[in-house]
Amino acid sequence: MRALSVAVVLALGSLLLGAAPAHAATGEVVVFTTEFEDLVRYPDPESGSCVRLPVTAHVLVNLTDADVRLHPGPGCFAPGVLVEPDRGWHAPPSGLFSFSVA
Repeated sequence: MRALSVAVVLALGSLLLGAAPAHAATGEVVVFTTEFEDLVRYPDPESGSCVRLPVTAHVLVNLTDADVRLHPGPGCFAPGVLVEPDRGWHAPPSGLFSFSVA
C-alpha cells in the first residue's frame, strides 16, 4: 500500500512540474476604435490574461501566434468568439467587450 501511495505522489509531482508555465503570445492584438483615434495595441499579451476593450472599440485584429477570444462582457466570463491568428472580428462599440489569450 505504501508503494502505491509513493507512486501516486511521484506521478502527481511529475505532472505538476511538467506543466507548461503561462507565456506571452508573440505579436500584438490591435483594436480599431474610430477614425479620429490612434489604433490601440496590446503587444505580446500574456496567456490567460483578460483585457477590457476601449469604449469605442470597433474591430479587434489578432496579429499574434495564439488564439484570442473576444468576450461579450468586461470580465472574460462569458464564452467568447474564437479569433485565430491573422484574423479579426467586429466588436460593437459599448465598452462591454474584452479579450483573452489562449
